[in-house]
Amino acid sequence: MSVVEAIDLSSLSGSAGGSQRLKGHLTRPDGPGPWPGVVIAHEVLGVDDVMLRQAERLAGAGYLTLMPDLFTEGGARRCLIPTIRAAMSGTGRAYQDLEAARSYLLAQSDCTGAVGIIGFCMGGAFALVTAGRGDYDAASANYGQLPKDLDVLADACPVVASFGGKDRTLKGAADRLSAALEHHGVVHDVKEYPQAGHAFLNDAEAGPRPMRPLFRVMNIGPDPDASADAWQRIETFFATHLHAPRT
Repeated sequence: MSVVEAIDLSSLSGSAGGSQRLKGHLTRPDGPGPWPGVVIAHEVLGVDDVMLRQAERLAGAGYLTLMPDLFTEGGARRCLIPTIRAAMSGTGRAYQDLEAARSYLLAQSDCTGAVGIIGFCMGGAFALVTAGRGDYDAASANYGQLPKDLDVLADACPVVASFGGKDRTLKGAADRLSAALEHHGVVHDVKEYPQAGHAFLNDAEAGPRPMRPLFRVMNIGPDPDASADAWQRIETFFATHLHAPRT
């Protein structure tokens, strides 16, 4: 079974202009390394059991995974709005926090030097913006808001992205993203699942229990069929683009 380790990323993030305190959750695959690394950008609800199981799944597929807690400094109540603004604007300390996680992975002797990023919900927006900055070897964006200026993806790493057709907040996002990546010649695999809504990759309902009936009405929650197909695509895509160190 994969082992989840709590680590302190504060020195890396603080020195780069990010959070002065930053916790991370490192998950190592079973068996001997080295392995490619994957940074996980968590969803808007923060690091919870659902997100930790996503990390375990990636570790089970053979990736050294690190999920920084972007709400470390003050909790979700104080950090949520600034972090969402960062995701939408492309600037903010959350990007330095994600970079701290990437730097940590690259410094590990059991990391091959190839690193990808995967994001869910809010984290999907971070994955798309960082994909365009040339620091990652592959990116997976799952039901994340698109950058306002899709030209930021002109030099993006390969991108695999998944959206739900019943996600009212992201109507047409899959088509717009696919067209932009095609225009810029970026290797990509973008798919919309007509029967799925937002957060369909979650393996259980998330969030405060009183809010869950509302989430269901808003088509937010698991879809096992869409999830199985999306995960297969993600794992195949990552296997193709993260199997060797960068050149």
